[in-house]
Amino acid sequence: MGPELSFQLSRIVEAPPQRVFEAMTEPEQVAHWWGPEGFTCPEVTLDARVGGAYRIAMQPPEGEPFHLSGEYLEVQPPSRLANTFRWEPPDPDDRETVARLTLHARDGATEVALTQGPFATDARRELHKAGWTDSFARLASHLALPDRSGDRA
Repeated sequence: MGPELSFQLSRIVEAPPQRVFEAMTEPEQVAHWWGPEGFTCPEVTLDARVGGAYRIAMQPPEGEPFHLSGEYLEVQPPSRLANTFRWEPPDPDDRETVARLTLHARDGATEVALTQGPFATDARRELHKAGWTDSFARLASHLALPDRSGDRA
């Protein structure tokens, strides 16, 4: 994997690592923040354990929904997640990639760091980078809301 066909991205979010990890592994929470601005996720299925699968339906503002899926390669609460990432069906320039997320405590907040690749083309790499940039902004907004985890029955 050449560095030119992967990318790294990080963002500080105002929540402790455990809360960020939960937001990344609980389907109800993922549905609130996943995807580019304007997209919704009407269906999220996650089995956040090594070897477990996930599948997310993404609904763009215009057009038909599409899906992405993969398997978890690493699950270490509350600090690490790694999973494969593939589109259903793939674009001709797509290939399965690996997304690796690490969560680092930073004075009451969390630095979320991502590495993803390898990509077949620069255009596909940039598409994913833009999507993650929007998703991280949406994650930060989601986590800025009051923690309602104690409200669950």
